[in-house]
Amino acid sequence: MLIDSNIIIYAAKPEHDALRRFIAEHTPAVSAISYVEVLGYHRLTEQERQHFEAFFAVAPILALSQAVLEQAVKLRQLKKMTLGDALVAGTALAHNLTLVTRNAKDFNWITGLSVLNPFEEAQYQP
Repeated sequence: MLIDSNIIIYAAKPEHDALRRFIAEHTPAVSAISYVEVLGYHRLTEQERQHFEAFFAVAPILALSQAVLEQAVKLRQLKKMTLGDALVAGTALAHNLTLVTRNAKDFNWITGLSVLNPFEEAQYQP
């Protein structure tokens, strides 16, 4: 599994304990893009920054390889999408991972990409 930035951010909120359990049970990887998106947010509080840095210190972070870049290019040639989404989806495709995101509709059109929205899954009870 590869978790999208929005899942990392939701999991940091106190009301999403079930999402934290879901992540702990599945030990998903993260894209280097999510690392930049989450830690690069200019309005992070010091407490949030420390929390996210601790998370990324233990999460497997998948780099932007040539295979990821090629997948992202193909996706952007097929349909208009943000660079971040293309790189995250490209990472999932290149590593044959299920993409876990709350924004499943942004990715459902991608052939060969398995997408899971934990907010809609029976195993996740917020």
